[in-house]
This record gives sequence, structure tokens and C-alpha cells, in this order.
Amino acid sequence: MSKYRKYLITGGYGFIGSCLVRKLLNNKENQVVNIDKMTYASNKLALENIRDGHTHYKKDINDTKFLRQAINDYEPDCIIHLAAESHVDRSIDSPGEFINTNILGTYNLLNISYSYWLNLDSDKRDNFRFIHVSTDEVYGDAEIGSIFTETSPYSPNSPYAASKASSDLLVRSWYKTFGFPIIITNSSNNYGKWQFPEKLIPLTIKKILLEEEIPIYGDGNQIRDWIHVEDHIEGLLTILNKGILGESYNISTSVETSNINLVEKICSILNDLKPNQSIESYNNLISFVEDRPGHDIRYSVDNYKIKNELGWSPQYDLDSGILKTVKWYIDNEKWLLDDKELSYDGSRLGILKK
Repeated sequence: MSKYRKYLITGGYGFIGSCLVRKLLNNKENQVVNIDKMTYASNKLALENIRDGHTHYKKDINDTKFLRQAINDYEPDCIIHLAAESHVDRSIDSPGEFINTNILGTYNLLNISYSYWLNLDSDKRDNFRFIHVSTDEVYGDAEIGSIFTETSPYSPNSPYAASKASSDLLVRSWYKTFGFPIIITNSSNNYGKWQFPEKLIPLTIKKILLEEEIPIYGDGNQIRDWIHVEDHIEGLLTILNKGILGESYNISTSVETSNINLVEKICSILNDLKPNQSIESYNNLISFVEDRPGHDIRYSVDNYKIKNELGWSPQYDLDSGILKTVKWYIDNEKWLLDDKELSYDGSRLGILKK
């Protein structure tokens, strides 16, 4: 049973954030204030049918006047910071947006949250937590035979990863310098329902449903560790309630697969669920395209610490998780294929201008 009842979530209309809000509001005792400026990847439908107890502010975390008033008025028991620009290809096209939100936004949230924490009474101050949600991409490329642990050095290779690494270091410094009660999490690639279809899994499903070519960067042999978003949320809440202040925790399955194997798995599922005689096999839609600039070849994430110190473990294996996810997108095909609603037509992003 969690001791936290008043949650302030940033980015709560995003893919991971909305899953967290839904989970929290399953408990009728919980209240959530959700600060989300509603960028292209935010999704009102993801929180359409939730109960009372959720308050949304369409505000930027760089609006310091609003942020200070909201935190002081609401008096949260904890803050879980998910607001971020998160797509690597877009960070290649527009790195400034990533610097502004992921670094400056995190600084402003940290600074104002710290001031709020200082003025709490001793009991609330002792219990307060600031959870900073980050990514395994801060570690860079993992050589064959190696695995990322919480002590692995940071070596980010994209503007997105560099902006998240920078925010991680800012958060860590507020603990080391000021004693602010933070915990940092670094998760592997997430998947599940309501993910914006610029990401590999929903984009692949969308391309198949539209009978369009499925773009595979390079040779498709890039290795990733995929985690179902619901497992990620359980990991976050475990860390909130059991994690050690000042620590970092990797949240992953520690199971690796290549991008091409993952796409072929999705094709196979849809061959069974929605066969198309004119195409014969959706694998025929796979098209290899020029690789992403600075594309990391392999991520491998060790989840030993969270499993053995906090007792968390993922509940979805990749096969069952992907099957559930594909079925959800089929059932929600109208949303997935609505380019006007999603403000994205599936075209290639992150190509260097020559």
C-alpha cells in the first residue's frame, strides 16, 4: 500500500504518462494533477474515460510563474517527471526543442520543486519524492557482450539522448548538492496502447494496415530491449515506494531482439489476424532505407538492481505483449490511421540535409 495520495505528474497525456495516470486513478483515494502542454504526441483520448480526481493544466513546465503556483497550491506528496520531447528522429531535425524542454524544463521543475520541499513540515519533507523518468539511450551503444548497469558511463549519441543525459545529471546534482530527495529511472524501449505512431511498433502496424512499405533503417540488425508500458509503470511505482534516495534504477526486461526480428514478428501476427491475399505476406512490405544518423547499434539493459533490491519483475514477455498490442491497434484502427488527428502521416523524419 502506497503512502502517497497526491501526485503531480508532468507529461501525463503522453504515452507513458497517460498509462501512469490511468493506473493511479484506479485507486479512488488518489488525486492527480497533470501538467502537459499538449504537444503533437499528447493524447486526450488516452484519458477520456477516467474518474474524478484528475486535474489537467495545459501549461509548459518552462512557465515558472504557473509552475510555482500550481505546486504550492496543490501541495503534492510526490512529483513524477515524464514531460519530455522523446523521438530521436525529431531531435535530429529540431534539437533546440529538446534542449528547451528536456534540459531547461527539468531545471525549472527541479528548482521550484526544491523550494516547495524546503518549506514542508518535517514529516512531509521526509516522505516527499521527485522521480525523474529517463531512458537507456543516455548510455549510448553497448558493445557485444556488455550490458548497461546503473554505474555505466553516459555516452549519448543523439541530441535526444544528450538532452536526457543532461537532465539526469541536473537531477543528480540537486541530490548531491542540496539533499533534494530524487530518484532517477532509465527504461528501455516502451511499447503498448496509445503510443504515437512515429515509434517503430505502431508505425509498423500502421504501414501494414495501409499496405505501405515498412521502412527499416540500415540492415535492421540494431538490438533493443523492449518493455511493455504497463510493466514500466509498475516499475516506476515500485521505485517510488521502495527506492533509495539518490539512486538510479534501470527498468527493462533484459531480453534483446533486433528491429528486423521485431517487425517480422508483427508481420506474422497480422498475417494471421488480418490476412491480405493481394499481398500474400506483410513481410513483402519491408523496405530497407538509409540508416538514421548516429544510430546506436545495440542497447542492453541490466534489470538486476530493481529485481533483486526492490522485488519488481516484468509480467509481459515480448510475444504476449506484442500480440496484445497489435490487437489493440487493430481495434483502434480509426485512431491509428487518422493523420489529421495525429498530425503525422508516417513520412520519414531525421534525414540530414545535404
